[in-house]
Amino acid sequence: MAGSRTLTALVGLAVSVAITVALWWYFDTLLVFLFLPFVPILFRGFGGDDSPVAQECPHCGFQSTVEAYDYCPRDGSRLEPK
Repeated sequence: MAGSRTLTALVGLAVSVAITVALWWYFDTLLVFLFLPFVPILFRGFGGDDSPVAQECPHCGFQSTVEAYDYCPRDGSRLEPK
């Protein structure tokens, strides 16, 4: 089964193509196809923030965005959210 990201990408592509075809039909020119790559940019702000949380060692300053690190590999201290 397709993952949620794949499904979101396919839905975005289908909506983008549908908008482009509708604009092509309405304005009756092929120049509308130049706007096809820019349609996803219009909806960029609606998604959630998927950026990983940075963690930092309070003693040595080691930083990581990987969730697998709970402790500093240098001195064993627990990493704290930045």
